[in-house]
Amino acid sequence: MASINVDQILEYNSGTLHFLRKQYDLDTPDRLEEAIAILQDWLSKQDHIVRKIYSKDYLERTIILSKGSVERAKMKLDKIATYRTLLPHFFEPIPNAAKLPVLDMIPIGFLPKMTKDHYRVFWVKNNANKYDSSDISEFYRILVMLCEYLQSHDYCNGILTVFDYRGTNIFEMVKCLNVTEMHQILKIIMDGFGMRIKGIHFISTSKAIETFITLFKQVLSAKVAERIQVHQNIDSLYDYIPKEIMPRDYGGQEKTVSELSRDMSAVLSTENNLKYFKEMQCACTNENYRREDKFNDQYMGTPGSFRKLAVD
Repeated sequence: MASINVDQILEYNSGTLHFLRKQYDLDTPDRLEEAIAILQDWLSKQDHIVRKIYSKDYLERTIILSKGSVERAKMKLDKIATYRTLLPHFFEPIPNAAKLPVLDMIPIGFLPKMTKDHYRVFWVKNNANKYDSSDISEFYRILVMLCEYLQSHDYCNGILTVFDYRGTNIFEMVKCLNVTEMHQILKIIMDGFGMRIKGIHFISTSKAIETFITLFKQVLSAKVAERIQVHQNIDSLYDYIPKEIMPRDYGGQEKTVSELSRDMSAVLSTENNLKYFKEMQCACTNENYRREDKFNDQYMGTPGSFRKLAVD
């Protein structure tokens, strides 16, 4: 790509494209084209991967998310295709996300502006008073839709996450969480889509936050778990995220979290994006064509009952 396309909900720094390419030694056309060509050739030879053809922009984003490593990009494409086969319910798009009650209770969104070092900030404002398993399942599906959107539109250095839990009962949330499902969705987001988490910031004054973090760490790698920070108030968060790019309801200059959430859900629900999400459901695997030892080596550690995948 010559430049990053203008997006409806995401903005970029002026030097983002050049910075990320240079960071991974892909700032010359020949090196970038060579990396993409290697990935295209590898895809064409993977009998078990159903979809072989992706745009060059999609493959470049995959390589950038893989820190410039073509080998990591191969693993990422294999894993996300496999998760679409193993865990298809997470990938079923929701036609009218803007009307979901869960997004009224727990508005979410990416801040439009990046940090100066090209990180994207994901914000969750949890105001839920009660929890239902169906709401949590819909929330997970929205996260997958958002990841599909980012994979095809965004260009960033990684993700900073903010979870504001001051408005919810954390004990009620913990009681409703299914650890296996939480592990599965995080595997999809981090191993499948390859979202690189630079920091996880919780805002809470409740003692129950420690209980939740203990549970949360069970489904994170040790490396990512070390990046968790707990803030008693918003002021200490300014040391990690520029105040000016934050939502207005947190002292910044951006739209409120609820407004960002409505913008995001409206974009995800457009006809073109829903069509794209349905198409990507088919970017899966046919496990009849994969060597069983390769499947076992890579996916036996994924929770859920993956001892052997039976495909009719």
